[in-house]
Amino acid sequence: MGRVAVALIVSSWVIPMSILVNHIVPEPYMDEIFHVPQAQQYCVGNFKSWDPMITTPPGLYFLSLAYVSSLFPAFLFIHPASYFIKACSIAVLRSTNGFLAVICSILVHDIMKYLKPSLNDRKATFYTVVLALYPLHWFFTFLYYTDVASLTVVLAMYLMCLKKNYMSSALFGAVAVLVRQTNVIWMIFVACIGVLDFVQAKQKPEDNMLSEPKNDQFESSKGVNISSNLKRRRLSKAIHTASHETSLASLPHRSSGLFSEIQSILLVSWRLKWELLVSFSPFLALLLAFAAFVVWNGSIVLGAKEAHTVSPHFAQMFYYSLVSCCFMAPVHFSKSQVASLTWSFLKDEPVKLLQWLLVTIISFLLVHYFSIAHPYLLADNRHYPFYLWRKIINAHWSTRYLLVPLYVYSWASILNILAKVQKKVWVVAYFLATAAVLVPTPLIEFRYYTIPFFFLIIHCHNTNDRAWFLMGFLYASVNIFTMIMFLFRPFNWNHEPGIQRFIW
Repeated sequence: MGRVAVALIVSSWVIPMSILVNHIVPEPYMDEIFHVPQAQQYCVGNFKSWDPMITTPPGLYFLSLAYVSSLFPAFLFIHPASYFIKACSIAVLRSTNGFLAVICSILVHDIMKYLKPSLNDRKATFYTVVLALYPLHWFFTFLYYTDVASLTVVLAMYLMCLKKNYMSSALFGAVAVLVRQTNVIWMIFVACIGVLDFVQAKQKPEDNMLSEPKNDQFESSKGVNISSNLKRRRLSKAIHTASHETSLASLPHRSSGLFSEIQSILLVSWRLKWELLVSFSPFLALLLAFAAFVVWNGSIVLGAKEAHTVSPHFAQMFYYSLVSCCFMAPVHFSKSQVASLTWSFLKDEPVKLLQWLLVTIISFLLVHYFSIAHPYLLADNRHYPFYLWRKIINAHWSTRYLLVPLYVYSWASILNILAKVQKKVWVVAYFLATAAVLVPTPLIEFRYYTIPFFFLIIHCHNTNDRAWFLMGFLYASVNIFTMIMFLFRPFNWNHEPGIQRFIW
């Protein structure tokens, strides 16, 4: 069990499914009609060619060139142009993502083992295989889209950062941004996590707000002859309190508060400012280069800028939370989790109850004023979000508001699960990174949720085998359904020739 087992298991479905998809759908479909010809232009060395309808950078095409070169090294020396165009067929280009999906599963395995060293190989392999079946990741493994490459390089960047190899991490970050420009947010997130780990490793006891607090009463009692029962009781209480606080401090999620964590981090960061600057300068250089590109380009989007303008789409965060919770339903909607969150809402803390009431009201307002129906969503019935929008979200004027309690519960559950094993600063950084990626996006595309979902599920440290088995069954069922619909339920449009297929 381990890396080899993961690679073999994932390959066991990637290879036959790729053959089946290429046999039934031999022509480029949907966004492939832009990506495939562009990659083939690069295959013949025409690097000045660019399709203005493509919105993402050319990172995927460069990865495909490297992949094809490794498959057919002799083509580099024998009429490279004529042979390379044959080698860069749609089947070979699609297989780039199949290869990357196997690499991605190995990265997930290594990250899970790094984050939880006590996890045995059997469980790590099982959990990794389940995640490799995640429907949005699994489906696009067989098409020439940027999603699999994007996730793979982001996870490689994160693993290198966990191993404190910051230069390699930043290099993977550059590739991630070159595949999809919004990955700059995940590069910043990974760098922040790296800084947190770096600071925690360098903290002195007096700087660490999570370390054992000093107890003046206990310290002053040393060497003093205490004769009265009252003093003995006070001393006993002080020792008990110090012991209790120490046990809480040993858990990363039991901090003395978000502001205390931030204060502690800032204090140590200031003391280590030159070390931090040297260690994380590659990330800073990458961020400055990206900012210069945005200024030069006039937008974060490369092509089709009119259809992809930045919009305050706050409802996107709610869709993400609900979709993520549905794909982790055995965890988020278990009896214990529902009871735990219900109790936290209702227990005798009026301030917390008022906070959640305020959050619910704000959520209603965000849904009312910042729900966007993009023209692509309304006009394209090939995508599943089209039907979810029409049949659920927009089925009735009241439906979108009736979903708000579910949205609030979903985010409450996500934050609750993360807070059990991560510092509050980590949880806030994750929330902000997810918001920075999703809120400016006007189009509802569930594949945009893949990277934040993987960060969520990897860090929740769920070791309930039954929950993982149920998730695996859910993923496999969804995959079977969506692939049957894609391959064997084609249909035609009256206004446009050609075969149409259902897709995520």
